[in-house]
Amino acid sequence: MTKKTDNKTMKAAGKTNRRDFLKKASIGGATAAAASTLGAPAVLSQSGPIKWRLQTYSGAPLGAHVIKPQIEAFNKAANGEMEIELYYADQLVPTSELFRSLQNGTIDAVQSDDATMASPVDISVFGGYFPFSTRYSLDLPVLFDRYGLNEIWAEAYGEVDGVEWISAGAWDPLHIFTKDPIRSLADMKGKRVFGVPTAGRFLSRYGLIPVTVPWDDVEVALQTGELDGVAWCGFTEAYEVGWADVCNYALLNNVTGAWCGSYFANTDSWAKVPDHLKELFKITIDQSHYYRQVWYWGGEAQLRAEGDKMELTTIPTEEWDQVVADAKGFWTEIAESSPRAARVVKIFEEYTAVMEKVGVPYRYS
Repeated sequence: MTKKTDNKTMKAAGKTNRRDFLKKASIGGATAAAASTLGAPAVLSQSGPIKWRLQTYSGAPLGAHVIKPQIEAFNKAANGEMEIELYYADQLVPTSELFRSLQNGTIDAVQSDDATMASPVDISVFGGYFPFSTRYSLDLPVLFDRYGLNEIWAEAYGEVDGVEWISAGAWDPLHIFTKDPIRSLADMKGKRVFGVPTAGRFLSRYGLIPVTVPWDDVEVALQTGELDGVAWCGFTEAYEVGWADVCNYALLNNVTGAWCGSYFANTDSWAKVPDHLKELFKITIDQSHYYRQVWYWGGEAQLRAEGDKMELTTIPTEEWDQVVADAKGFWTEIAESSPRAARVVKIFEEYTAVMEKVGVPYRYS
């Protein structure tokens, strides 16, 4: 485990980066015209490399694993032809404004899930944690590569000006970590949790209250009582970013086997990148996808077995079976929102049927 970064230091660094960025771009409190000037994507000049600004959804402690190795590898392999500057959650723009800022060119690229970055596409609800759509992290790339989600995501973003969807990958499963124990569905009622949009929407039917705060403020919000817990990640992240230090209990029942996150680029910025650097960017993204598969898969098992910072709790099977059944109704509700959403839900249903039919080792129950 890497040493946890001091929260106040990270917040100060984020504010400094953002303040310097805004000063350089001369937007201050800006008009739309000034924002447009800021939004001009980086251009390859005769005298220097292509420069990109990429912001991730994650704070720096987590970003050290989920994106920093990829950016460092790309910059090294680009051999001076291109350089990507990496920024963490909220350092340049608020996370909720990532899509708009990407679209207008304020930033050149983003790593996030669709829902968290407020993508205006009809499949954004499937980004992040969509209840019981996956059991394991490997399910997600299979759904994209072999069951057609790649084509659906490309189609959806192809209808939106200014943004290119590049690649989706799997992160960790969704667990709930709290200060007070959850041992039944009734124990969820009234607990204020930091979480991603779709999972929060689903879990709210059991009384959980989704609360949005800046990523770097989560630990303090848990300490002060503004939050009762987090429903945002798995064990690996909870330990890595320090939330396991301020939560006392970890619920073993998970709602989804993997978080679905993607890489996006501004259309003009992407068009100015030579083909060989585009290919390099995609290769290092695949490298990042692989790194996360190993880091999360090993971390989840080890910390559930050997982690000593939180007591493990479980909701009884008969109660949890009701949650699984409720998810089917949630799927139907989402499928009715648009024809394309219905296509995604149909793929989830087909994939689930295959996994259940084949059984061990793909499904054990």
